[in-house]
Amino acid sequence: MIETLLLPFQFPFMQNGFLISLIVAPAAALLSCFLVLKGWALMGDAVSHAILPGVVLAYLLGLPLILGAFVAGMGCSLLTGYLAENSRVKRDTVMGVVFSGMFAVGLILFVAFPTDAHLDHILFGNMLGVGTADLKAGAAIALPVAAIFALKWRDFLLHAFDPAQAQTAGLDARLLHYGLLTILSLVVVAVLNAVGLILAVALLVTPGAIAFLVTRSFGWMLVASVFICAGSMLAGVYLSFFLDSAPAPTIVMVLTVLFVAAFLRQRLLMRYRRT
Repeated sequence: MIETLLLPFQFPFMQNGFLISLIVAPAAALLSCFLVLKGWALMGDAVSHAILPGVVLAYLLGLPLILGAFVAGMGCSLLTGYLAENSRVKRDTVMGVVFSGMFAVGLILFVAFPTDAHLDHILFGNMLGVGTADLKAGAAIALPVAAIFALKWRDFLLHAFDPAQAQTAGLDARLLHYGLLTILSLVVVAVLNAVGLILAVALLVTPGAIAFLVTRSFGWMLVASVFICAGSMLAGVYLSFFLDSAPAPTIVMVLTVLFVAAFLRQRLLMRYRRT
């Protein structure tokens, strides 16, 4: 029985899956807290979809896929901000138009210029196929992002609640705004190999949403989101071995179950307090 339970840890590809989970989880979890507070869930969805044309172009030009993904993600963020500030259309509408348009361009490029790359791996991730280079690239992005949030989370928190007050307190509101957009693009690139473009939004939103429901202070929300994200990713990879399923959707399933459980817990507590 014990040998069966420990069987997933004996395979190198499973070990890499667990390792990439531990690498990208803290950065994704910390970022998700700020996206939840700022109401930027759709922005995370937009950036994760919009990097597809960048990935395809980078592959065709022989450039690192990470570079193409980051440039496309930043382009989506800046274009969304520009259109929202210079038109009467609301930001969420602009984000929907931009990310769907860029995603369509990426699909057209992928079909028009056949490559050896697997579209399924780009869209849904290839966690069990990550190698040493992927682990190093993920760590090079995720670890500095986690360190930035650990050092400057109070500044980002103040900006999330009241940008005007942050400016009054001597903080550079524009730097924090575009810095958060840059971090968002970087984290999407970091989780690209783990869960792919389509499911990346789950890592960027759900851990923070769950932590928001089960904690009462932002400091504990950050801590809880990290444990929730890391635990869910490890559990998803582990369960996928026995369910014979892909790790990425299994991870999203675990996160969804935890969110439903947290929501039901909150409802029960509210009902108990009323009675």
